[in-house]
Amino acid sequence: MARVSMTVDGTNYVDEVEPRTLLVHHLRERLGKVGTLIGCDTSNCGACTVNLDGVSVKSCSVLAVQADGADITTVEGLARDGELHPVQKAFHENHGLQCGFCTPGMIMQSIDLLGENPDPSEEEVRYGLEGNLCRCTGYQNIVASVRAAAEAMQSPTATQAGA
Repeated sequence: MARVSMTVDGTNYVDEVEPRTLLVHHLRERLGKVGTLIGCDTSNCGACTVNLDGVSVKSCSVLAVQADGADITTVEGLARDGELHPVQKAFHENHGLQCGFCTPGMIMQSIDLLGENPDPSEEEVRYGLEGNLCRCTGYQNIVASVRAAAEAMQSPTATQAGA
């Protein structure tokens, strides 16, 4: 067993893990972060995407021991004071989901994309979400959601709210 310490959604955790434990399994099974979904276990779908020290990663391709000392944000840690994150809100308002299975990963990857490019074109959104798969849609509403979130996050009220 290996001892790991990490901050997940603002809470510090210290735990003993098997060295071969994937981060996605640690988040879901030990920490109860079931919003981080397991879609493929091969890093092909992106459903398990989380933010690790400021960068989106597919948590099925990271060992929990590799995240020792890290600051991790899951989809469950995005809302503040009962208010959805602007990307979560945009996905809701623009119907950026169908069955919802890919949505947590899409949202987490979208936040990373918007952090790098606050005003992406449709083509840049599609490229930025390339490693996240949705099996239900043609991505139109997902792209619209990301673009709406970009617009909302650039508005003065979003800036004042700390989005």
